[in-house]
Amino acid sequence: MKVDVLVIGAGAAGLMCAITAGQRGRSVLVLDHANKPGKKILMSGGGRCNFTNLGVTPAQYVSGNPHFAKSALARYTPSDFIALVEKHRIAYHEKELGQLFCEESSKLILRMLLDECAAVHVRVEVDCGVQKVRKNEEGFSVLTARGEVHADSLVVASGGLSIPSMGASGFGYELARQFGHNILATRAGLVPLTLSGKHQEHYADLAGVALPVAEARVGKRSFRAGLLFTHRGISGPCILQISSYWQPGDDLRVNLSPQQSIGDWLVDQRAARPAAEFRNVLGDLLPKRLAQRLSELRFASRPMRQYRDAELRDIGDQLHDWPIVASGTEGYRTAEVTLGGVDTDGLSSATMQSKIVPGLYFIGEVVDVTGWLGGYNFQWAWASGHAAGEVV
Repeated sequence: MKVDVLVIGAGAAGLMCAITAGQRGRSVLVLDHANKPGKKILMSGGGRCNFTNLGVTPAQYVSGNPHFAKSALARYTPSDFIALVEKHRIAYHEKELGQLFCEESSKLILRMLLDECAAVHVRVEVDCGVQKVRKNEEGFSVLTARGEVHADSLVVASGGLSIPSMGASGFGYELARQFGHNILATRAGLVPLTLSGKHQEHYADLAGVALPVAEARVGKRSFRAGLLFTHRGISGPCILQISSYWQPGDDLRVNLSPQQSIGDWLVDQRAARPAAEFRNVLGDLLPKRLAQRLSELRFASRPMRQYRDAELRDIGDQLHDWPIVASGTEGYRTAEVTLGGVDTDGLSSATMQSKIVPGLYFIGEVVDVTGWLGGYNFQWAWASGHAAGEVV
C-alpha cells in the first residue's frame, strides 16, 4: 500500500494529525496495535473525557525545554477544539479550574474524531502492529502485521509508557533512537505516591480518608486540590499534580487546611470550648480519623484550656507544613502520563518534524512535553497533532 502519510497511533494526537492532513487532501493511514482506537480518550475523566482546559498556557507543561510547546499551543487553542465539539453538538460543562468535560460520555469525543477522519477518507486500522521501519529515497517503508506500507511522511503518535494494561509500550522511543534521536529519561507522572516503613504504618489504616482541599508542595511548586489516603500511600488531585515535580528524596510538605489559619481557629475554639479534648476539636476541622492519628503522632491530646496561645499557633504552623515522606510512586500501572521522552532539541517546535530525518514527525505524549492534570495533556495532543497535520 502507498499513502502520503502514515500515522502510528490512533490516540488523541494521531487522530487529530490524520484529520488535519486529510483535510489538506493528503491520503492518510492510521495504524494502532491495540484492538480499538482512542482507549485513553474513552477512559479519561471517569468516562466523561476532560478534553481541554480553558486556562491553557505553556506554563502548565513540564519539559526539558519550557518554550517548545508555545508555538503549537498558540496555533491550535482550546477554543479551536471547543468549536469542533460544538460542531458535533456534544454537550459539555466546566467542572472546575477551567476543566471541560462531556455531559454524557467520552465515547462522543472518539466518535467525533473518527467521523472527522471518515469525512476526509482517513483509514484507521487497529490490531495492526508495526514490525519494522526503514527510510528510503521515496520516504518510509513500514512492515506491519498486514503487509508493507510505503509513505512519504511518517508520524509517530504512539504515546508513552503509562497504563500498560491498555497497550502502552516504548515503541515510539525505540523508533526515535533508531533514527538518532535522544530520549530524555522517562518516569511516571500524574501518579499516586507510595509510603514505606514507619511512614506507611502511620497512615495505612487511613485508606479512604479524604481532604476536600489540601496543598502539596515540593520546593517552590505547589498545588491546591483534594488529597486522599490510600492503602499504599497518598493520592488525590493535589498529589497527582505534585508527582510530576517530586523525585525520590525530595522534601514533600502538605498544608492540611490552606483555606484558613489553623492556629487562629484553635485559639478561638479554646475560648469557646475550654473543656473539649484537643483531638476532638481538631476532628471538627479535619477528618476525625486523621485528626486522631495526627494527635497520636505529634500532639498529646489534652483539654483545650491547658494549651497556651503560642502552643496552638505552633500546632497550626505544623499542620500547614506537614511532612510526608514518600518513597516512590505507583509507577506506570496507574500513571496518567509519562514524563520525559523524545528530546525536543531534535524536533521543530513549529511542525514537530525531526531535525535529523526529513518526513519523520513525533507528536503527543511520546514527546518530552507533559501537561498538568485537568485537560492539558489532551490540548497538547490536539495542538501537536494539528501542527504536524498542517505540513505532513
